[in-house]
Amino acid sequence: MLTITGCEAEQVRDPFGILSGIRYECKVMIEVPEEDELYLENGVYARVIYRVDGEQAGIVKYDLHERFTERYLDVELEEDELAQIDACCLEHVRSEQISD
Repeated sequence: MLTITGCEAEQVRDPFGILSGIRYECKVMIEVPEEDELYLENGVYARVIYRVDGEQAGIVKYDLHERFTERYLDVELEEDELAQIDACCLEHVRSEQISD
């Protein structure tokens, strides 16, 4: 099980209009236990493209990266881990919308 230690959300433009709704880029900092295969000494973060369209919201795409080196990690998260990240992104996106 991973632990989310931080999250930033920023609205991004969709110049091509491919997706309806509003698109955000979230950077989710993740702490992984040492015994987990995803564990890296430098730490891990998820770069998430998140879409909000009315009452519907969700992850469009995500990538995992090693912190500091920015190295791409070719690993997929489990459903419960994705649900954690989705909830975190939704919370931060909603707070971003309120502050606008």
